[in-house]
Amino acid sequence: MARGRLRIYLGAAPGVGKTVAMLDEGHRRLDRGTDVVVGLVETHDRRNTLALTEGLEVVPRARVSHRGTVLEEMDLDRLLERRPQVALVDELAHTNAPGSRHEKRWEDIEELLEAGIDVISTVNIQHLESLNDVVTSITGIVQRETVPDAVVRAADQIELVDMSPEALRRRMAHGNIYAPEKVDAALANYFRVGNLSALRELALLWLADRVDEGLGKYRADHGIDATWPTRERVVVAISGGPEGEVLLRRGARIAARGAGGELLAVHVARTDGLAGPALPDLVALRRLTAELGGSFHTVTGDDLAEAVLDFARGVNASQVVIGSSRRARWRTLLSPSTTEEVITGSGDVDVHVVTHRFAAGRGWRAPRAGLPQRRKRLGYGLAVLGPFVLTELLAALPEDPGLPLTVPLFLLLAVLIALLGGMGPALVGAVASSMFLNWFFTPPVGGFTISAPENAIALTIFVLVAAAVAWVVDRSARRADRALRAQAEAASLAELSHTLLGSTDQMALLLQQALDMFGARAAAVVRRPDAHHRMEIVSTTDPALTLEDVRAPGLPVEEADDEHDLVLVGAAVPAGRQRLLAAFAAHAGAILQRRALQASAGEAAALARDNSARTALLSAVSHDLRTPLAGIKAAIGSLRSSEVTFSPEDEAELEAAIEDSADRLDALIGNLLDMSRLQAGALVAHPRTVDLGEVVPGVVAAVPEPDRVLWDLGPDARSVTADSGLLDRVLGNVVENALRHQQPPWRVRVSTSRLGDRVQIRVCDTGPGVPESERERIFLPFQRHGDAPAGDGVGLGLAVARGLAEAMGGSVSAEDTPGGGLTVVVELPAAEGA
Repeated sequence: MARGRLRIYLGAAPGVGKTVAMLDEGHRRLDRGTDVVVGLVETHDRRNTLALTEGLEVVPRARVSHRGTVLEEMDLDRLLERRPQVALVDELAHTNAPGSRHEKRWEDIEELLEAGIDVISTVNIQHLESLNDVVTSITGIVQRETVPDAVVRAADQIELVDMSPEALRRRMAHGNIYAPEKVDAALANYFRVGNLSALRELALLWLADRVDEGLGKYRADHGIDATWPTRERVVVAISGGPEGEVLLRRGARIAARGAGGELLAVHVARTDGLAGPALPDLVALRRLTAELGGSFHTVTGDDLAEAVLDFARGVNASQVVIGSSRRARWRTLLSPSTTEEVITGSGDVDVHVVTHRFAAGRGWRAPRAGLPQRRKRLGYGLAVLGPFVLTELLAALPEDPGLPLTVPLFLLLAVLIALLGGMGPALVGAVASSMFLNWFFTPPVGGFTISAPENAIALTIFVLVAAAVAWVVDRSARRADRALRAQAEAASLAELSHTLLGSTDQMALLLQQALDMFGARAAAVVRRPDAHHRMEIVSTTDPALTLEDVRAPGLPVEEADDEHDLVLVGAAVPAGRQRLLAAFAAHAGAILQRRALQASAGEAAALARDNSARTALLSAVSHDLRTPLAGIKAAIGSLRSSEVTFSPEDEAELEAAIEDSADRLDALIGNLLDMSRLQAGALVAHPRTVDLGEVVPGVVAAVPEPDRVLWDLGPDARSVTADSGLLDRVLGNVVENALRHQQPPWRVRVSTSRLGDRVQIRVCDTGPGVPESERERIFLPFQRHGDAPAGDGVGLGLAVARGLAEAMGGSVSAEDTPGGGLTVVVELPAAEGA
């Protein structure tokens, strides 16, 4: 059976017209003779949407009972039995009622597709799992219903239903989305222009990326290697040299000329593992790329030009930016530069060659690895003494060995000199060997004249071969030395990274590792002088280290970041280990940056909490506090009215309503004041021995409907150490919360028990309960279970109760009530001697 096809209408926000577009598509297919049914459509009581369902067959919904409430869901079994060609199923991310076959509606749709039924569905961008945190940061609302991105990406067709923020707000204001009483709140909160613009951009960008992925798949399936410049992608080839900043900024300007341009920086690392550019230089270029809005990539390859072009074609880039060659002009005559090779092999990719002050060898040369001076000195010594010693040995032979033997021996000596001392000593040894060969072994002996032409040619070839061998050996020795140093650096950095990952104080460990690695007396991270010439030691291995110590001339200093340096005291770092010191400094800079980011994140989190609390408080003032005030005003207005004469019973009822509303208002304001004291740390508890036999009856008598509360105190759990006034508030809030969620005629039960030196006060209800994953959330300020707007209060009761209990040395937690419901446990210290 062929799998069905999935079509999804994607929107940026509720109300853009996804369901309408789905129903319109259903009518179009029905008019073409396709068997179309409505599996489930959420009309949200919108007249226009409801009218579009007319003429379409609608599958009746299944009714699911959950804890006394009947919920309606899509009848999957009936839909499978009906087997239409196309099923219209709204709200892809919906969570099904408990007891349904699948937890999520997208799983129902998956079963329909497996049965060969085509499905048309809808989803908003905020419900995509990968964008959940982004949407939360924009709107301040956590989306509980999400759908995996893979489900939406697997759709055969995704169509964006777009609408400008202004048009959507007009539609909202006309009452075409929400009920009139909800319009003002929606326009002031979720449907702000900024929110809608950001969500619209998210939807457009997400869909553009999916289109780009589809284009890439099409090109791969059809073997298309040519670049299709659908989007301006600019690849900047980075070698790690000082010209990198110039190239990146030029590439960013080119990418910014077109809409949707992308900047991609690529660095080609060698596959032979030899040391490349300094790590801090690459880190700085990577940081600059991010600041310019681009992405940094590292690829490996032996042919730099081929690797750059392969990367550019792989990302469908339209332009490549590369710098002018730093090689001297005479060297390009012997072999083409990487820039020339990129131009030659670019094909249909445009290449921008950017000149810079380091081009053609001006102003900067790549550091060249050299052999240790000791080996060079030994090489020069062997170049001077070696020919003399070899000549003496050959002269001691009973017969003249002849040129066929002496020339290879002197050539072997030149190779040994090159292996030991490098190119310079090898050339000196080759010249000296040729002079000894000419004087002592080439006829006529005893002079520099050569009688036979073939001997002259042999000596000339000897010098050339010796020089060539010396060059090859010297280059191999340098590459081997670089490889060994790169291996040592890599091993040191790997050990450092592994050690830092498991450390809580990374900076102290890094500085200690620097001491061990470089043999220094002390290591420190120092903040550079500011505008007032003030320096500061941020971290050091030696507490006695002073600013005068780190200012001493000649100390090894490496830049950690824009404001800090890594300084070693009592150590001399050779040039060969400078890269390793730079890597340590880069690690130090990363640690400092991480600290700064953590501090910023903490401040941002605190600000977010404050903003969230402020928003919730304003919402509470506009809704929950207004309700009792409106009740008081209405009752007083009725009593003062001269148009109606009330009986004494009616007047008493109105007065009772005023008193009840005033009590509710007093409780709300009291909770707000308590929470503000708790957050400011201004609440002081005065614990003493308290008899629960006095507190609990008083709390029960003060709550609404006290006859719905049963209480029972254990004989050994009557006395606690607490502040009686605060305890009264704690128990009052917890009991009122239980009554709010306990349906009549069922009752709330309060009981006490003793566990060691603690007394537990358990407030049990048999209401809907709270899932374990949500239990901590109900103790947060301004939170109500399910965020339901119904009911009194601003969601502070349990938060205040926990804060007051902790101020008395106690705790408040939640657990399941056996048989269903929620039990809130208040635990306090038992009174001594009780």
